[in-house]
Amino acid sequence: MKFSVIIDAFPYLLGAAVTTIWVSLLGVLLGQVIGVAVCVARQSGGRAADMAGGVYVSFFRGVPLLIQLLLIYYMLPLIGIDVPPLVASIAALGLASGAYVSEIYRGALNAVPHGQSEAALALGFPGSSIWTRILLPQAFRISVPALVNELILLLKASSLISVVGVAELTRTSQTISASNYRPLEIYLAAGLIYLAINGALALFGTLVERRLQQA
Repeated sequence: MKFSVIIDAFPYLLGAAVTTIWVSLLGVLLGQVIGVAVCVARQSGGRAADMAGGVYVSFFRGVPLLIQLLLIYYMLPLIGIDVPPLVASIAALGLASGAYVSEIYRGALNAVPHGQSEAALALGFPGSSIWTRILLPQAFRISVPALVNELILLLKASSLISVVGVAELTRTSQTISASNYRPLEIYLAAGLIYLAINGALALFGTLVERRLQQA
């Protein structure tokens, strides 16, 4: 093993890791928006909204992320929407994450006493205020560990976007190892970078959870 290979490749891997991080964060943010919307629609909407949300969740939880990514990347141009690989990747990550996030929030809402929303209704709170001021803040607090775990899983799954040509950490590792014929050192360095990022995210999640418990 030559550590000089890792040292030479490290700046390129670090730059690719930055791409991995912000693509994953954008995917998670999109997933949060979609997940909350789907959860609220299923909990407070009618039967049609619940069924539509159930179909969405079943599809994106039941179909492998790689298939979802390829469907979005190749299907959108067929309907006249030509998007770059990066946008298609963020959309795929966000849609997949949204399905899991909606179920995380649904489970958290079940842990919130139903009497709170009933009391708020009795006091004349509008439905939007009940969600934004009572239910969702508590659901978020309960969901923090699961949401951090979802972020870690999504960051690791982001390696799949390399198949559509996005130069994230895995794709860059493949390119470098193909040029210097030193795959062991390159993939070991990439693995350590993934480990460091996910370790930092896990630590951040623990700190947030402790802060919320003290609040």
